[in-house]
Amino acid sequence: MTVRFAPSPTGWLHVGNARIALANWLFARHHGGAFLLRLDDTDPVRSRPEYAAAIEQDLRWLGLDWASLSRQSDRLDRYAAAAERLKAAGRLYPCFESEEELRAKREARLKRGKPPVYDRAMLSLTQEQRAAAEAGGKRPYWRFRLDDTTVRWEDGVLGRREVKLQAVSDPVVIRADGLPLYTFTSVVDDIDAAVTDVIRGEDHVTNTGVQIDIFRALGAAPPRFAHLPLLTDSDGGKLSKRLDGLSLRSLRADGMEPTAIAAYLARLGTADDPLLADLPTLASGFDLGRVSRSAARFDMRQLLALNRRALHGLDYAAVAGRLPAGATEAFWLAVRGNLDLLDEARHWWDVVAGDIDVPVMTDEAAFLRDAADRLPPEPWGEATWAAWIAALKAATGRTGKRLFGPLRLALTGEAEG
Repeated sequence: MTVRFAPSPTGWLHVGNARIALANWLFARHHGGAFLLRLDDTDPVRSRPEYAAAIEQDLRWLGLDWASLSRQSDRLDRYAAAAERLKAAGRLYPCFESEEELRAKREARLKRGKPPVYDRAMLSLTQEQRAAAEAGGKRPYWRFRLDDTTVRWEDGVLGRREVKLQAVSDPVVIRADGLPLYTFTSVVDDIDAAVTDVIRGEDHVTNTGVQIDIFRALGAAPPRFAHLPLLTDSDGGKLSKRLDGLSLRSLRADGMEPTAIAAYLARLGTADDPLLADLPTLASGFDLGRVSRSAARFDMRQLLALNRRALHGLDYAAVAGRLPAGATEAFWLAVRGNLDLLDEARHWWDVVAGDIDVPVMTDEAAFLRDAADRLPPEPWGEATWAAWIAALKAATGRTGKRLFGPLRLALTGEAEG
């Protein structure tokens, strides 16, 4: 069994990408298979090396590894060879229409109540017409001629699925500048890497029908497919509008723990509660059959709750390198139960060893002076707090909020918690 994760290095990985990557990795580990990483970087304008490097960094931070790494930009000769095979078989044909001409055709079909499917006008192009177009400075782009059939498959998540290819435009697979496009290159890569299972988002279902036809045209058996329903926000809206703020990079900078993210995403969209565990444990129980066919809701509150649990169980050695300079084990053990995000430890280190802003409490001035006078002399230990509070209760008669509220604000700058 071989699976792959194939992001385009055109931006930062977000939680939607991470969910797909994690599902592939867990599926491969559960079945004793191989997980491959492929960078779909044939677009020279949008693909950037810093994004490619960040993809590797973010996946490693999440705990994922891969059997091999490939880049589509290194495989242009393979796409050219496959294209020649399809041309020879009559499955690729040259086209010369401009985008304006295609737009006019679509609008005309819509006005007649027909679907805006490409009319295959270029299939009747003669050699003389092609030569004349090229002599006039035009360069062809190439479409794949789809079979006039219905493609069916048993989806690993969505169940029985079909795509009527008659209702789909023949896809452009090679641009006029010679650049091969995703729909085509992905199939060639999957064939060469002997990919057995493709796990990706539900937005690729129509692509799957088209690509199964390309697999068959190249003489290869299609892999099995599984499509995960897309993520929505906690209100049921499209998560895509918020993905810039949900990149792995930004979550990491905020102090989110990779174990919490993996635990949350591994069971998102299933009826199972998140399991805060290491990746091998998550893999042992991973089952695509448990994933709902409905959209999954990404709830930041649930992720924060998992992150809180993860932080509360971390020992000092696991976080020492990420704490403020000078922070000790005693400090970590004292404050970890207060944290939602590791980044919040900086504030508590300021409380312990730095400077904080405390509001003026005129009405509590006498009480706070009395409290300061009754504070036992250093060195302080674990028993100091209880002795001090007992003395203050006895001297002032204060309890509850009247006692702890002013002390909390004076000592930490926090009004609650």
